[in-house]
Amino acid sequence: QVQLVESGGGLVQSGGSLRLSCAAPGTIWDINVMGWFRQAPGKQRELVAAITSGDSTKYASSVKGRFTISRDNRKGTVYLQMDDLKPEDTAVYYCNADRGGVIEEFDPTAFDSWGQGTQVTVSS
Repeated sequence: QVQLVESGGGLVQSGGSLRLSCAAPGTIWDINVMGWFRQAPGKQRELVAAITSGDSTKYASSVKGRFTISRDNRKGTVYLQMDDLKPEDTAVYYCNADRGGVIEEFDPTAFDSWGQGTQVTVSS
């Protein structure tokens, strides 16, 4: 299990932008899939976006066209650029990693360990 630290959350108005960062303790060349999940109050945790070591990506339909995931393998960091934020994007955002997995199976049920997450609040 890779120890990851999320940061970059905050309070933003509807239509605004934030960039989240997910930092690993070292490089991430050998981690195939990394991604972001979110959990809003009273709702189940859901996949937001994922990226492979080959830069293939996958997005939830609700964020497609607004969010962009990227990774810097040398810095050991995965980013989530969130633009045109909406109140329904309000949630705690978590990242996770699957060293040998495939992007098609990257979902919340695949993990039993999570970091503290970072809170994103979008006001209307």
